[in-house]
Amino acid sequence: MKNKLLILSSLIFFLLVNTTCFWEGKLGILAMLAFLILVIGYIVLAIGLLRQLILAIRERFTKKYRIFTIVFVLSILIITLLKPYGLVDFDKFSGQDLLIAQREGAANCMTTFKLKENNKFVERSVCFGVSEIDGDFEIINDTIYFSNVNLPRGDTSYYDFALIMPSRFGTVNNKFDLIRYENKNDTIGHELWIIKNEFNETE
Repeated sequence: MKNKLLILSSLIFFLLVNTTCFWEGKLGILAMLAFLILVIGYIVLAIGLLRQLILAIRERFTKKYRIFTIVFVLSILIITLLKPYGLVDFDKFSGQDLLIAQREGAANCMTTFKLKENNKFVERSVCFGVSEIDGDFEIINDTIYFSNVNLPRGDTSYYDFALIMPSRFGTVNNKFDLIRYENKNDTIGHELWIIKNEFNETE
């Protein structure tokens, strides 16, 4: 019975790790708690594996079901260690990234913004939790307009449009910034540093 419970727990843990991209961004600040639970789950599985290994040694590896359990749980722990974000990068299925911009804030908070080839955008913020915003974009002349924006719970508005402008810092690897504006009356905007821009390559 304990072997079946360990196998079932390992399978559930594996599925949670490999589907984080679907639920992590919806948790907000609770994502930190979810991450802690996964870490604890990993440790518990490792302890369970150690117990099974000790029992197998005492039994001189004569019980096949225990050997199967050891191999199964050990495989999941190794895969998780090597691929902590999952075996499949589901972000690739949402379309090629035409533009990626980032900005690191206080306390190592990171915002990553992507424009996809299918006219979708995704913004992911990691700061004492994880939040995601997505929607559509349209380019008219030199302006990027946002629409159909899906906001996290508690947020009520998003930027109306964005411009790609020469960077104020003028560094070699960061020549342009993405400046997002809340509306036409916004004269300051919020800048992100562009790390990838393939718009010209698709024209």
